[in-house]
Amino acid sequence: MRTLITNIKELHQTESDSSSINRLAGADMATVPKIENAWLLAENGLIHSFGYMDQLRESNADEIIDATGRLVLPAWCDSHTHIVFAAPREGEFVDRIKGISYEEIARRGGGILNSARRLNDMDEEQLYDQSLERLQKVMAQGTGAIEIKSGYGLCLEGELKMLRVIRRLKEKVSIPVKASFLAAHAYPAEYKQNKEGYIKLIIDTMLPAIAGEGLADYMDVFCEEGFFGIPETERLLEAGWKYGLKPKIHANQLHYSGGVQTGVKHQALSVDHLECVGEAEIAALLGSNTMPVLLPGAAFFLGIQYQPARKIIDAGLPVCLATDYNPGSCPSGNVPLLLSIACTQLKMTPDEAINAVTINGAAAMELENEMGTIKPGKRANLILTNKISSLAHIPYDYGNNPVYMLLA
Repeated sequence: MRTLITNIKELHQTESDSSSINRLAGADMATVPKIENAWLLAENGLIHSFGYMDQLRESNADEIIDATGRLVLPAWCDSHTHIVFAAPREGEFVDRIKGISYEEIARRGGGILNSARRLNDMDEEQLYDQSLERLQKVMAQGTGAIEIKSGYGLCLEGELKMLRVIRRLKEKVSIPVKASFLAAHAYPAEYKQNKEGYIKLIIDTMLPAIAGEGLADYMDVFCEEGFFGIPETERLLEAGWKYGLKPKIHANQLHYSGGVQTGVKHQALSVDHLECVGEAEIAALLGSNTMPVLLPGAAFFLGIQYQPARKIIDAGLPVCLATDYNPGSCPSGNVPLLLSIACTQLKMTPDEAINAVTINGAAAMELENEMGTIKPGKRANLILTNKISSLAHIPYDYGNNPVYMLLA
């Protein structure tokens, strides 16, 4: 199947055959390369070639799409989500409006434990149907690759159920789906006084079962005060490595927890959240290949401090943006809205934000060789926008979906 897109107003994130961009950091994030009045040819799901309209020759395309007035760019790569969940938690949303903190809600048995109870009561088929509906919705908003975490099971059967649903989603949709094992999301109520017992359950029982079925790509831990401390996090990450599961860490969301340094020490693919970042965290990241992933949608919804994106970028580091789509702290997988928040609250430029959720988002899922830029041989997972004036119009026109069509 050959699909030709013609009369593209602007083709963004173009990369030459000879280049090899794996991620963008520091000042290099400030520019999104483009060509105007362009065409692009996709063949069997891959980018075949592209160029200026006045250089287009006969293509023998099976399908021709006229993109007059529209932009084309790589699809969003959302590297941190929890979209497999049983039910929303709007009651806790109201509690927070009334002044109850996120931490207090968790101590009362809400938060993650609330989601775990509901998920374990739901059968797999219903969980799959709901999750597929959410996934299709974010695809309609331009998401062309996604990572999904477990962590609302908090027991062997529940975690297996979640990861099997993620595997089914991976088989169903046309975009790459990565799975992260996050049983270390919270301590279940029955292990509140026996935390060591739960850690042993994860290491000795859950990990072998999940690895045996090949259900996960990564091992994740919520490294935070009141959740999993540094010693526990290190044990869990080391156990994950033994099964070939690379680390990803929830780090420094609520406190200066040491999670960033722990992630770097254990060669984490990414450290995610990062509301609390100082000089020590930046110094650790500068000497590593670990990707800083910012989740400003969660900071927005919880009403907490935003991540210091400018400090991180100005230090010469890369920044990735992801939605954190989940039922409690960020019930939205809307990447265009995420870009608006990043520009208005984190003071990222539109080009920086786009780079953060395309090539850097791909890198945070080890997809940089097949996603994130427009290059021959990469996946033709592409956004065709509505008729808009420029790339900056996407975050500017906040709350509206700029996507006319997702090709994937």
